[in-house]
This record gives sequence, structure tokens and C-alpha cells, in this order.
Amino acid sequence: MRRLHARWTALAEAVDRATPPDRDRAVDALRAFAILGVVLGHWLVTSLTTANGGLSNASPLAHMSRLAPVSWVFQTLAVFFLVGGHVAARGYASARARGDSYRTWLGQRLGRLFRPVAAVLTLWAVVAAGMLIGGVEPSTVQTLVKLVLSPLWFLLVFAALTAATPLAARLSPLVPMTVVAGVDLWRFGLGGPEWAGWVNVAAGWLVPYTLGAAWSRGAFARRGPAVLLLAGGAIAAAALVLWGGYPASMVGVPGAPISNLNPPTLAAVAFGLAQCGLALLLRGPLARAMARPAAWAKVALVNLSAMTVFLWHQTAMMAVTALGLLLSADVPGLHTVPDSAEWIAARLLWLPLFTAALTLCWAAFRTYEQGPRRPRGTLRPSPVHGFHTTAGCLVPARPTAVPAQEITHA
Repeated sequence: MRRLHARWTALAEAVDRATPPDRDRAVDALRAFAILGVVLGHWLVTSLTTANGGLSNASPLAHMSRLAPVSWVFQTLAVFFLVGGHVAARGYASARARGDSYRTWLGQRLGRLFRPVAAVLTLWAVVAAGMLIGGVEPSTVQTLVKLVLSPLWFLLVFAALTAATPLAARLSPLVPMTVVAGVDLWRFGLGGPEWAGWVNVAAGWLVPYTLGAAWSRGAFARRGPAVLLLAGGAIAAAALVLWGGYPASMVGVPGAPISNLNPPTLAAVAFGLAQCGLALLLRGPLARAMARPAAWAKVALVNLSAMTVFLWHQTAMMAVTALGLLLSADVPGLHTVPDSAEWIAARLLWLPLFTAALTLCWAAFRTYEQGPRRPRGTLRPSPVHGFHTTAGCLVPARPTAVPAQEITHA
């Protein structure tokens, strides 16, 4: 154990030394926390139950509404879009300064974004076909495939906003916010069609994305605007929930008449503003924390495989759930109805196994994000600027000329 600790300390110090001095480590920390928040949130509020025969999707939020504040902590997508807008706007500005075309810049970003998706789709196409051929109930297969594919909507929206970065960089957040408010008024106040809400899938997430672009231009150099975002967003979200008829949960709840997330509502946008304000206020403390080599190395490693973690976390949960069926069809916290404190306690005990399964998925599929391995001793660029990977290990390299702010992960 002491030897392992010494090796980790040496690696952390090497990563710290290899990091370009002008890199904003707080940006990486915010992205890592946003991804891990989504993963942990899904593991806590998504359950596969055998109560109806086959495996079906259930949520503790549908049975225990008092757990709604859990969604306030783990629904961190607004922070992800904030960081994405910030990084994309700076990256595009740097690309233009280097003389790169918009097409070249966009192709590089989208290529890095979607490369790992092919592995997920291929594996699950084979698995789904195998289950159907093996006689598994189609409803069960549909439930599992839907859980795997549901996070992909986020990538499609992020890709569309990335493509719109030159426009978003000049757009005021008030424009998409007004669109969201108008759509909600039409749907909920004037009896408009439900399909109109899907306009908010783009408009709703464009709000934090444009805030990120404004951040890249120095709009939040002082704390005042961030404080206003936090206070104003929190007050608006609370008012909309208490008096506007919006649900308290900031994630979708099976069976609920209104979802704040699918598609985004004005309450979700207001809540996202508060999250963005808090994230911007935490830049200073995060920067100081990331000055410690051990903390920074962990964040760098998470960002190195951020898309792999995001794409495979549901598969990891489902694998543990499926293996649990070998023991019993009624394992607490895995297959039972999520309607009690006992289920919550049992679920928390399963989280380490979910993490172990995700680690196996990471080991098997990370090369689709980081690129194929090269022969030992061969260096190749890694997704974290300032580092290379040798035989799959992160080692320091001389900083490249690429600006430190242009993170390759979306």
C-alpha cells in the first residue's frame, strides 16, 4: 500500500509539473464535477424493478416526493453547458487566430465528441439482438436500450450548440430565456400543443451555453454578476415551483404530468442560472484546491475519460442489476420497488459495485476516446493538453502550442 501511494504521489506531481501554467484548472474541475454529478444522480434516481414481471424503469422520486432536493444536487447539466460554451468560444477564437477554418475546428471538436459513441451503439445493438433472439421480453429490452440511449440526446444538443458557437458567442442569454418563457406560456397558460415544448431543448440549454461564451469574454471577471445569477436564479426557481405549478424535481419523474427536464422548462432554466452563478463563484476556491498535485491529477484523469464515464455508467448499473438476478429476482436496492428508506440504504450499498463495474467498462472502452494504444515507448497526444500517454499510462510531456483553455473533451 505504501508503495502504491508513493507511485500515485509521483504520478500526481508529474502531472502537476507538466500542466501548462496558464491552464485554468477550475474549468476542468467544474467539468469533472458536472459529469460525476450526472452519473451519481442517475444511479440514485434510476431503478430497474422486477415488480411487473420483466425489468421496468422506476424512480424513487415517483414514490417519495420528499427526495426532490436530491435532484437539485445531482442535476448538473447547466454547469456542463456553461463550461462547454466557455471552452468552445475560447477554442474557436484561438482557431481563428491560428488561421484555422470553421469547418476544421468543428470537425475536430465533433470527432472527439462522437468517437466513443460508436462503441456503445455497436455493443448494445448486439446485446439487444441477442436478448430478443434468446426470448427476453421485448418490454425489458426496450427498457434497457432506452436507458442506454437516453443520455445521447445530450450529446446531440451539445453538438448542435457547438456548431452554433460563432452565433452563441454574440448572443445574449436573454434571447433564449425569452424563448423558453414564451414556449412555457403557450404550453401551460394558453393550451398550446405539447410538441412545442421541444423548442426548449435547444433554447433551454443555450442559456448556460451563452453564459459560458460571455464568461470567455470576461463578463464574470468580478463576483457581482455571478452573485446576481445565483440569487436571481434561486429566487425565480423557488417562485416558479411554489406558485407557478412547476414540479420541485429538476429531473423527469415517471408518471408525472410535467417534467422540468424533458423538455427543459422555465423552472429548470432558472435553476440552471443559480447553478451557473454558484459555479462561477467557486472558481477561486477550486483554483486553490487544484493547486494541490493530488487533487489536480484526479481531475485531469477524470477529464481524460469523461465521455467514456458518461456513456457507460448506465451500462455499468444495468450489468450489476442483471448479475443480481442470478442471486434473486428481489434483491433490495436492485430489483425492489424504490419506495422506502430501506431501498435508499440498500442502494447506497450498491454504489461501490456500480463504480467497480464502470471501472471495468472504462478499462475496456477508454481507447475509443483516447485512441488506440501504441507500442511501448511510443508517445501520442492525449486528450489532456500538456500530457502524453505511453502504453496507456499518463506521463508528462512538454506543453504544446495549443492554448491551455481549449479542452478537447466536450
